[in-house]
Amino acid sequence: MLPLRLGDVPIGRLHPMRQAVLKDVWPELELHDGVLRWDAASLSVDERSDRIGEVARALRDRGVITGWRDERYACERPTSDPCDQRGDVLFRLERAAFRFFGLMSRAVHVNGFLPGARLVCGRRAMTKATDPGRLDNLAAGGLAADEDLVACARRELREEAGVPMSVSAAVQSRGSLRSLRMEPEGLHDEVLHVFSLQLPAGFVPRNGDGEVSEFLTLDLESLAQRLAGGEFSHDAAAVSAFGLQHAQALGDLRA
Repeated sequence: MLPLRLGDVPIGRLHPMRQAVLKDVWPELELHDGVLRWDAASLSVDERSDRIGEVARALRDRGVITGWRDERYACERPTSDPCDQRGDVLFRLERAAFRFFGLMSRAVHVNGFLPGARLVCGRRAMTKATDPGRLDNLAAGGLAADEDLVACARRELREEAGVPMSVSAAVQSRGSLRSLRMEPEGLHDEVLHVFSLQLPAGFVPRNGDGEVSEFLTLDLESLAQRLAGGEFSHDAAAVSAFGLQHAQALGDLRA
């Protein structure tokens, strides 16, 4: 993988085979000593966003970047622990381009608990660009540029599971973890912010954005079997296991 830097700041990693197409659409990007360097440290955040946005649109038009959403994520200045600290925004870019450039993004995932130590999990619609048909947490979604984490969690809960704002007000942070792997689109590098929500007895989730095909209510044994069987998406599996190992997990299970 070729490191990508903004000036001297490391921001991403790309497959070497992508260097050829980048030469055509990003001529100011330089390769030196195995490092791709974008000399844009003197530009403002908006100027950087505009320029790399132009590059991404050119790649989209060539069919290199797919699944365009017209939603932007924030590329942050690296910190010593991105799970604990947010870095300054370096630029904002269409979310579909993040994997191509190997940029780190952020997402929220909510484990939803019903009385009786049961978790509510959604099945991703077959129309989803990533992991169609696989199981997910109660709600999950990417963190848009300049969006608050809790606000994002509550928005996803409303859109994906029909959770009223009066209920989602009780959502609790359960820490974060980093997910890193290769995908066909490029490097997936994302900090997963984990939340927990105790749902009232009798709550029935209803999807409102078409991204969930059905909901399942799983006891711990059923959850373990489906996790072992690989039915969950990579990130949802990690979040489910992570949430159940949290210091407050027993309290969550006593919903």
